[in-house]
Amino acid sequence: MAEKRVYFFGGGQAEGSAKMKDLLGGKGANLAEMTSLGIPVPPGFTITAKMCEQYYKNGRKNSDDLVEEVEEHLHRLESTVGKKLGDKDSPLLVSVRSGAAVSMPGMMDTILNLGLNDEAVIGLQKSTNNERLAWDSYRRFINMFGNVVMGIPHEEFEKEMDKVKYKKNVEEDVDLDANDLKELVKLYKALYKKQTHEDFPQDPLDQLWKAINAVFGSWNNPKAIKYRKINDIKDLLGTAVSVVAMVFGNFGDDSGTGVCFSRDPSTGEKMFYGEYLMNAQGEDVVAGIRTPKRITTLQDQDPKLFQTLVDVKDRLEKHYRDMQDMEFTIQEGKLYLLQTRNAKRTGAAAIKVAVDMVSEGVISKEEALTRVTPLQLEQVFHPAIHPATKKKVKAIAKGLNASPGAATGQIVFSADEAEEWHAEGKKVLLVRPETSPEDIGGMDVAEGILTSTGGMTSHAAVVARGMGKPCIAGCKEAQIVNKKMVIKGQEFKEGDWITLDGASGEVFEGKLELKEPEIKGELTTFLSWADEVRIHSYRASKGLKGFGVRTNADTSTDAQRARDFGAEGIGLCRTEHMFFEEEKIKIFREMIVAADDEARKKALDKLLPLQQKDFVGIFEVMNGFPVTIRLLDPPLHEFVPKDDDQIKELAKIAGISAQALKNKIRSLHEENPMLGHRGVRLGITFPEIYRMQAEAIMRAACEAALKGVQVYPEIMIPLVGHIRELEIMRGHVEEVAKKVLQETKAKIDYKIGTMIEVPRATLVADELAHHADFFSFGTNDLTQMTYGFSRDDVGSFVPQYIQEGILEDDPFAKLDQEGIGQLIELGIGKGRDTNKYLKIGICGEHGGEPSSVDFCYRAGMNYVSCSPFRVPVARLSAAQSVLSNQK
Repeated sequence: MAEKRVYFFGGGQAEGSAKMKDLLGGKGANLAEMTSLGIPVPPGFTITAKMCEQYYKNGRKNSDDLVEEVEEHLHRLESTVGKKLGDKDSPLLVSVRSGAAVSMPGMMDTILNLGLNDEAVIGLQKSTNNERLAWDSYRRFINMFGNVVMGIPHEEFEKEMDKVKYKKNVEEDVDLDANDLKELVKLYKALYKKQTHEDFPQDPLDQLWKAINAVFGSWNNPKAIKYRKINDIKDLLGTAVSVVAMVFGNFGDDSGTGVCFSRDPSTGEKMFYGEYLMNAQGEDVVAGIRTPKRITTLQDQDPKLFQTLVDVKDRLEKHYRDMQDMEFTIQEGKLYLLQTRNAKRTGAAAIKVAVDMVSEGVISKEEALTRVTPLQLEQVFHPAIHPATKKKVKAIAKGLNASPGAATGQIVFSADEAEEWHAEGKKVLLVRPETSPEDIGGMDVAEGILTSTGGMTSHAAVVARGMGKPCIAGCKEAQIVNKKMVIKGQEFKEGDWITLDGASGEVFEGKLELKEPEIKGELTTFLSWADEVRIHSYRASKGLKGFGVRTNADTSTDAQRARDFGAEGIGLCRTEHMFFEEEKIKIFREMIVAADDEARKKALDKLLPLQQKDFVGIFEVMNGFPVTIRLLDPPLHEFVPKDDDQIKELAKIAGISAQALKNKIRSLHEENPMLGHRGVRLGITFPEIYRMQAEAIMRAACEAALKGVQVYPEIMIPLVGHIRELEIMRGHVEEVAKKVLQETKAKIDYKIGTMIEVPRATLVADELAHHADFFSFGTNDLTQMTYGFSRDDVGSFVPQYIQEGILEDDPFAKLDQEGIGQLIELGIGKGRDTNKYLKIGICGEHGGEPSSVDFCYRAGMNYVSCSPFRVPVARLSAAQSVLSNQK
């Protein structure tokens, strides 16, 4: 059977369905589905995404078979509607719309009113008896075709529009009459010829194919490529193209267009939400050029029509079992649906909708967990303005609260500047009259977005919500001209600091204090479901404790924050971080430059109680949960002073000359310290350091236990690559632990393990497992040593490696499963061959990255560990891994 390239929908029947998104794109698949459901949808046909893929393979050309099939379906559409494309008496007009399998709002191109030419515009005028509609549609078509197909900047058409508005002394395009629009068409055609050196095309079929190819071409435009990169969208065929009979929201005052949601996309509240404009076409709403009305006001304007829209909204949400984002047009009082899709929503809304739909009996808890992405969950932890601070200040302006959260930053007025300033390490707020899809890069790096025009469904609002960024739209008080923002006479220039409250829509002058959010309400419920799934996974039936989530924390404050976020212990406590406090660093430096063993021991004796105190605090916070403590890892040169005053002070304490101390410091220098005298190598050469730390840990454990704290210390020896290293150091730790336990008469369940971060350790993991109670994979160093990349210097070349396709992702941000993953799996397999109950986790930064968490689960680890703020994301990612792999 020949491959089907085009799918028709219309007359209550459709060849496609919602299950065919990969082939028909979300838009085409859902147009077909709505047609089959009997929802009023204009007829049309969809060219499959495979043809987009083929278009590029053929050197941006379409096959003869596709041309033939499209023209067959065009004739079928003409027959269904009773009009012909380009007809001089009663022309069919069509929209040509993009639509990939994954929604990419505003990133690809759409062309409306296709089929108009100098004759067809007269036919449209006659057949509709609406002169203004005909010429308004023609000027819109020339503008969109010129911009999308021929690359003429939209601003050039706007300049011509402004000339006519100025001449007529009006502000809105709806105030222009048919004669004004005829003049505008002439100006647009002249602009088109000036820019392209050819007349505006009059052949409707020529228009159609140029439009189709332009939509295919938009799949690889810079903004679409950047959007896919930002949102990690991969492995799609391309965009499908839907050719749909036009319905006219610009027919008159009884016509209009709008965008609506079955629930509030900012909060998730179960309320009808959206906006519309009368006597307008769809682009007017999403572009933010005119400020639309709230959807609820349609109830007063036309109660019957409003109820019809409510019924359709309810029906679609029930059918798709998810919150819907719908685009509609009203033509002469009749409703048409042009699109429905699962709605983009903020992280807070995603969680509320998921929890509410479980309570409504629409979806299961397990399905709810798949409805929220880790990125959306991360958004919930965005800050708000501190309540105490907000009481003391007064907003300078207020707009629409388009996307919640708070942000403070320096004003920039273009997306390019936002990217440049962000690259310099600055926090910026993108301030624009309105945003467009071309601004996607600047929106991505900005802390928040402020626009002076547009509504709750404008481009800025929709994209910001998807990114989880605070956004205030339609802030009319903010006049933005020539790189200046003027609010009530006060002038703000580029680089000035302001603060946005996306939840209230308020703008504040200056840099306000922000407050981190808390876990409560629906979020608590949602994460408890995630914990149920990951803890009570199939592993529980095998006597194991599911899939755990710990934290990397070095202080009791960080540990408490992680516990508040749901951490089940500490997977990495870096003891060296404890030495950098002023009191401790002086003693530690004294130990480093000690002239002999006695002097070194004297310094260590002073450090021991200080370390012990730190460990007691952490054990108390982690009451009942394991705490993995890594013994000293960095090379000693990182701790020595650099400036002369500090050197003189330390020399005096050590009882040596400043020059002698400088010589000592110079002797600690290493050519490649990341591969040098660090980790277990320090423990071998200076065992007294590791013995002091082991004693501090054990004494702290005993002290905490006497207070009734359940203590489970896990002492981790870093950078082991040889079995003898681990044998020797385990011997030291056990000797110290036995001594402390005998003195205190305490009973402590402690473990001794190693950090697997040297490639050789993965190869001899079966030997190491004889002397280790647990393994913890330090994937930062394992990646560094395996690749031969310095993690501190990758910024100089890795971006280009990604651009060139050498690397798909930064291997320090996302675990390289193909390469580093093999070493990890080898190490786990060998370790478990020796001890099948060996506890294994990960403590590198990958422990909070969703795809890496999934790998860790599949590889058979018992837990992941990550920074405190990533714990909730790891909890969800772990649950999603369990669900996706349970079969």
